[in-house]
Amino acid sequence: MTETVPNNPLQTLPAANADAPPPVLLPYQQAWLADDSQLKVSEKSRRTGLTWAEASDDVLIAAAAKNAGGMNVYYIGYNQDMAIEYVEACALWARVFNRAASAVEEGLWEDDSDDKNIKTFTIKFPDSGHRIVALSSRPANLRGKQGVVVIDEAAFHDKLGELLKAALALLIWGGKVRVISTHNGDQNPFNQLINDLRSGRRKGSVQRITFKEAVAQGLYERVCLRLGREWTKEAQDAWVQEVYDFYGDAAAEELDAVPAEGSGNWLPRALIEARTRQGIPVLRLKKDDEFKQWPSAMREAEIRDWCEEHLKPLLMDLPENLWLAFGEDFARKVDLTVIAPLIIGQDLVRRTPFVVELANVPFEQQRQILHYILDRVPRLQGGAMDATGNGAYLAEVTAQAYGGHRVQEIMLSETWYRENMPPLKAALEDGTLEIPADSFIVDDLRAVQLINGVAKVPNNSRNEGRHGDAAIALALAYYASRMDPAPIEYTPAPSVKSRWDASPDNWADDDDLAIQETGAW
Repeated sequence: MTETVPNNPLQTLPAANADAPPPVLLPYQQAWLADDSQLKVSEKSRRTGLTWAEASDDVLIAAAAKNAGGMNVYYIGYNQDMAIEYVEACALWARVFNRAASAVEEGLWEDDSDDKNIKTFTIKFPDSGHRIVALSSRPANLRGKQGVVVIDEAAFHDKLGELLKAALALLIWGGKVRVISTHNGDQNPFNQLINDLRSGRRKGSVQRITFKEAVAQGLYERVCLRLGREWTKEAQDAWVQEVYDFYGDAAAEELDAVPAEGSGNWLPRALIEARTRQGIPVLRLKKDDEFKQWPSAMREAEIRDWCEEHLKPLLMDLPENLWLAFGEDFARKVDLTVIAPLIIGQDLVRRTPFVVELANVPFEQQRQILHYILDRVPRLQGGAMDATGNGAYLAEVTAQAYGGHRVQEIMLSETWYRENMPPLKAALEDGTLEIPADSFIVDDLRAVQLINGVAKVPNNSRNEGRHGDAAIALALAYYASRMDPAPIEYTPAPSVKSRWDASPDNWADDDDLAIQETGAW
């Protein structure tokens, strides 16, 4: 049995003998409010209550004194009904928080002649001198205003690009911009803003909440509380299915936060080829099935000779004063293992000194080749390695050998691709990434497609034993190049003449090493 507080739909209190009431805001709503970034964006499902949660924060901001961070709030929806719904939520929150506020006042936008007929709804807070202004449609600009700007269902505004320009100007003097929306196509300025934030071109944060994630965090339970229904797992599943059936083909965009029209090649060939440079070696090593049956010492000697012949000259040419990061995409038989180092130039351009591709190379010899490289890198900033499936072994032993603070074991997932592929594309577009002029590597990058709004290599996309392997290795390398190198405490070993003298591959045993250092043969 429950009782509802009169005139307060914010919460449903349980009877006296029940447990304490649930939090008014669900976890994803709390996470949204906890993010205090000047610019924050939410790509969301329909009807998840994010605007309602935003209204609570806006009331606290407008009711606060200036010296406590208080300021005016300007809400911009794309129709009048949205403005009314928002301002009513603000009025409700003001009562719950016991903040002195005026009744909702209707008026016209005063300061912009182009929008002089736009109706406004205002709540004033006399104690702070601030106000919340909800607009039935956007004004032509927000110049001269200061405070928090909330752009709701941003993807559906006619001139969102111009609106964002005006709103972002408020950040200069300490204002804040909140952009909330479902998607409206992958070419929409809203989706482009998200990609800019994820790629690091803009400073700000992005949060994402799908309908199923909201349900998992208690959305349907809250619906049941509001409507006086009993929650059951069966009823929840039926309700979710009913909602998805209602949206039909539009469910991916409306509920799963996937922008429509998201298919096709992600990177234009002209863009990729513009970032290629002649003369960058691509070393390819392929072994037959019999090689894995060789005695261990023979396999190690064979690979050591290959490394000395092909890798050592390239490693000796690495600059001593620049950081190097690397990415590795693992495969054992069907696809390729690709090791992609990146030199971080003084101009912050990431340049590929060489690429190593391994086909049908046993696990231990892959470790031998990778560690041969890492042992001889002058300044290793960090690495990111594919730890999915069989790749977990090589990623684990490498992290153990060179430190988990420097080598990250990456479980490649849709979430990882969503967050880390946009920075790779931005680097190619900005000319801050140089790659080998190699047709296979270009083809690997071309294999990346936008699938359900996420750039990744399709599972069924294979071409002559390749599965976009170099593209994934480069994405991992670029991710690693953006990591901050972590200082570590250590006790230095006795100095040697060079990193080549210190290489275990060049040591016969400790006695031989001591003889070499003293010169006493």
